[in-house]
Amino acid sequence: MLSIALAGKPNAGKSTFYTAATMAEVDVANYPFTTIDANRGVSYVRTECPCLEREERCNADNCENGKRYVPIELLDVAGLVPGAHEGKGLGNQFLDELTNADVIVNVVDASGGTNEKGEPVDIGDHDPLEDIDFIEEEMDLWLAGIVERNWESVERKSRSPDFDIDDALADMLSGFGASPKQIAMVLREVDYPDDPIQWEDEHREALARDVRRRTKPIVVAANKIDVAPEENVERLLELDKPVIPTTAEGELALRRAADNDLIEYDPGDETIAIGDGVNDAQRGALEDLADTMAEWGGTGVQAALDHAVYDLLDHLTAYPVEDAAKWSDGSGNVLPDAFLLPQGSTPVDLAYSVHSDIGDGYLHAVNAKSNREIGEEYELEEGDVIKIVSTAS
Repeated sequence: MLSIALAGKPNAGKSTFYTAATMAEVDVANYPFTTIDANRGVSYVRTECPCLEREERCNADNCENGKRYVPIELLDVAGLVPGAHEGKGLGNQFLDELTNADVIVNVVDASGGTNEKGEPVDIGDHDPLEDIDFIEEEMDLWLAGIVERNWESVERKSRSPDFDIDDALADMLSGFGASPKQIAMVLREVDYPDDPIQWEDEHREALARDVRRRTKPIVVAANKIDVAPEENVERLLELDKPVIPTTAEGELALRRAADNDLIEYDPGDETIAIGDGVNDAQRGALEDLADTMAEWGGTGVQAALDHAVYDLLDHLTAYPVEDAAKWSDGSGNVLPDAFLLPQGSTPVDLAYSVHSDIGDGYLHAVNAKSNREIGEEYELEEGDVIKIVSTAS
């Protein structure tokens, strides 16, 4: 399962974002380091279900009238402060947690109502642009420190006649989630000496930055848009990086209202339908939130997760079935399963995602939409419905 980590300074709204996206109860308070141990839960990314192409909607648990929700792991890491890579604010412990993530959502207080340490100040007193780069910088310097501390072992290995620097660095950085392929791609882009003994600090830091960018891409959630000065949000959106306006508190309020049948709302919707059972105070609050959603295209919580997976990680959703005509499993359940795979994945990759035995016994596959057999080299597309024929089926 793909893993998304929420990072940022204390009090930016990470735990509220996490609660809204998972509906799991965590500590939420107006002081730094509310979260000490990382919270882990299941959230979802949203896409269009292929059942929209059929006369009837599917009966999958995670499909709401054609809005398909595919599970991912969500990790809420405690707040980081400047100097985290040096251990400030238990920073090394918190940075270690980020190694488990495939992509990071940097939750930023767009209102400017918290300073660089996460302490409350008046709205607009702090410039949220200052909170954008420091997460990347702390991660880059932390990884550069890991490279520096382990460089002596690379130098020792270089004395071996069969030494390969790509293999040595991939081994050293594997704990950060870097694959040998990613390391090789980074090294092709960096001008570095062939002999590790000749490497300088600048080479190791360049390596760390490029590895982090490739293995831990970041999307910015400009949080608290419901109270943020509009110019703050606009300035964040002008940055040359992905920024999604969000209100985690607004999303949490909508989730709870929907659970209580006060509104009609599915995560990721840009509008809400307010029911008759709300009192005047509730209606006023919901109408204000609806205005915020109209201005920014929703609460942004679902959009941030979707952007992280479908855009930054460049993944797609594929649906394995047993019956190509009915798009169902052996029990008649229509489109029961959905898998997230990198762009460029093949039916064989999907088979292995279902189960290693299915992949090992792979024979061929059928595109259920066209009812045609497809080859092993066929590149899956978003929303493909695939029947896999395997000796293990």
